[in-house]
Amino acid sequence: MTTDLLFPKIADCSYVSCYCEENVWKLCEQVKKTRIDELNKCYAVFVSNEGRTVPLWRQKAGRGDDQVVIWDYHVFFMHNPSPNRCLVFDLDTTLPFPTYFHKYVTETFRSDLALRPEHHRFFRVISAETYLMEFSSDRRHMRRPDGSWIKPPPSYPPIQSNSNVHSLGDFICMSPGKGPGTVYSLSEFVQTFYKSPNVVAQQNNK
Repeated sequence: MTTDLLFPKIADCSYVSCYCEENVWKLCEQVKKTRIDELNKCYAVFVSNEGRTVPLWRQKAGRGDDQVVIWDYHVFFMHNPSPNRCLVFDLDTTLPFPTYFHKYVTETFRSDLALRPEHHRFFRVISAETYLMEFSSDRRHMRRPDGSWIKPPPSYPPIQSNSNVHSLGDFICMSPGKGPGTVYSLSEFVQTFYKSPNVVAQQNNK
């Protein structure tokens, strides 16, 4: 997979458990520093829903043979260099890093058809450049009422934009028309970023 060479290997990525939004921000930052020519083909993708109960399979934190876990939200990085080529970089998956889009979506999200409506997944896709400029978090969501940490935070200072100290809620929100980027249902997400080889061949032959 030649695209591996363009991006950091998983061992070279900034990673702190339960801070997926910051892990992806740091990956966007690395790409901007090392391969800025690829940044406009990269995205941060938030997965959540109104009830903040989204099942994902093949996760390191998952349980059972299928490694399923229910998150309130999850974030991964995506590189889409051409219509028929899209790769997912998820620091929390047990799948390879990166994984081709179709394999990642099929194994991680499966289908909404077998799920109750309240568990359906929605996807907010934000360009990497926008994410770097607009995301900020003072990590308040990881503190208990007494101020102690639910999970230890990263050692580096909180990520802050020029206009906001905590914009995480705008990214997790899946209401269309609110927040940055574009919100998709699972089927819309797949239709937007996956083109089957047959479709690509037909388009090339026109």
